[in-house]
Amino acid sequence: MLTIIVLIFMIAIFGNLIGVAFQMAWGLAKVLVTLVFLPLLILGFLFSGLFYIAIPILAIVGLVSVIKAIA
Repeated sequence: MLTIIVLIFMIAIFGNLIGVAFQMAWGLAKVLVTLVFLPLLILGFLFSGLFYIAIPILAIVGLVSVIKAIA
């Protein structure tokens, strides 16, 4: 009986830790995309001559950033 109770608590604790790990990984992925990959993508568009694609992406990201900062 004690073993079952300990097993249930262990599953509850490690399940919670797995949930926290997924939340942290998702937050880290968002930060990496925002700070690393998106600027590299825009610079790649600019250097390859896709200026007409880079400017709308930059405008959309800027607008979303301003809206998030206000809200």
